[in-house]
Amino acid sequence: MEPLSSWYRRLGRRGLDGKTVRAYAYTSLILVNLLAARGLGLPAATGSDLLDFRLWRREQADETVGQAASDRDAAAIGQLYDCLSSAGKVPGRPWRAAGRGTSLGSGVSQDGRARHLRLEQYLFFRDVGLGGLEPGGEADLSFRGRRPHRNRAAAELALMTGVRGQEWSTLPLPELGLLDARPAGGAKVVLAACAKYGRERTAYVPRDAIGLLTVYLLLERAQVVAAARRTLRRQAQELFLIDRTETDGTRVRGLLEGRRGTLAARDMKPGLRRIAVRETSDGLEPLTVFVGRGGRTLTPSGWDRIRRRAWDRMRSATGPVPLLPRMCWVWHDLRDTFAPRLLILLTREALGDVKDEKVPMASLIKHMAGNPPLVVQRRLGHTPSSTTYRYLHPDMSQITGAGTAFTAYLNPVHAPLSLAVQPVPGRRRSTAWSPNGPQQQRKGGTGFLRYRLRPAKTLVGTTGFEPATP
Repeated sequence: MEPLSSWYRRLGRRGLDGKTVRAYAYTSLILVNLLAARGLGLPAATGSDLLDFRLWRREQADETVGQAASDRDAAAIGQLYDCLSSAGKVPGRPWRAAGRGTSLGSGVSQDGRARHLRLEQYLFFRDVGLGGLEPGGEADLSFRGRRPHRNRAAAELALMTGVRGQEWSTLPLPELGLLDARPAGGAKVVLAACAKYGRERTAYVPRDAIGLLTVYLLLERAQVVAAARRTLRRQAQELFLIDRTETDGTRVRGLLEGRRGTLAARDMKPGLRRIAVRETSDGLEPLTVFVGRGGRTLTPSGWDRIRRRAWDRMRSATGPVPLLPRMCWVWHDLRDTFAPRLLILLTREALGDVKDEKVPMASLIKHMAGNPPLVVQRRLGHTPSSTTYRYLHPDMSQITGAGTAFTAYLNPVHAPLSLAVQPVPGRRRSTAWSPNGPQQQRKGGTGFLRYRLRPAKTLVGTTGFEPATP
């Protein structure tokens, strides 16, 4: 129905992600129904009506939404009325702009949830949850999971590269140099159409991740592809049939919906990668690395089921089990782990180079090129540095350890530092009254930086703030 149909077509021509278009369409339909209950249409709605809609979504609906979803609703409504304004149906957005913006959104930037896995937690997730091993490392004969080598290789690839789930789950074989399942060293992959917002960047796949991928290709993927060739042949009309691939894997040529064309592998969107197959001497074979039943590339919901089954297995494991969080791990937590670990490694290398005078930090160009936070920002594909810093939350285990150490320090066995100050030698001093007796104080002004703390000579209580009981 108009004018929503025209707006949906406009969103499609803009090349927005399908998930975003569905969310915008859902918001617009709820808004239309709410206005219809008031006897209004989109052109007749006022700013008060739209503010009531936002209040209803946040506080009065059967299923209320949070701030992030409310801001997404505001973005959808703003674009809808921009479309109506360009068509001449409304003079502009029907609400008064607040501040410098013109959106109904809150304007508040939220920190994303970043959870870092320690080494023992990651190995437990990879080998026990996904790989079907016992916590002690032995094989679990009762494990009935599917494709443990595939799932372990996926976790290793996500952690060692730091790319998003949409990017690593749709990587094609040619870009990794694994068309013939031959072991290789590290690989450099250019992410473009499958990256978020289509922002091109380069990702590096280390040798260890390639090693696990090779094991999966030899032990599991070949069997899955062989069993799915008949199904793929029946669905050939719905697939992108690739009959030629460049030697370096950068370009492919194939047939889709009766049209033949050549395109760069980096320009293939995730939806096209999931239906891409190549002609081989044995039959059709999926182009992407990770495949599921029927030879088709796993969808995001399929990967979500895999990690939830892994979580249930970890929760029921017995033996040497590491500390598990309250909420289930998600694949993005591996990306959250990659960022601080890479920053720590690069910082240590930079400090070592400076100490050995291998890289003079006085060189501005070298400093900018090797600046650890900037390198992490490029690897993650972030435009503003503020987004990268959201991933660099402190390790909660270190904070807990600091609190434990401070509690132990407050034990009566230890005498904490008093707030008494001692003047620098050679300075005049005078005495002043204090609860614990005369203390040193400089005459005239505070002179805080001229004094240093000294250990207390009197016993204090367990908290460090009241006298001890004799």
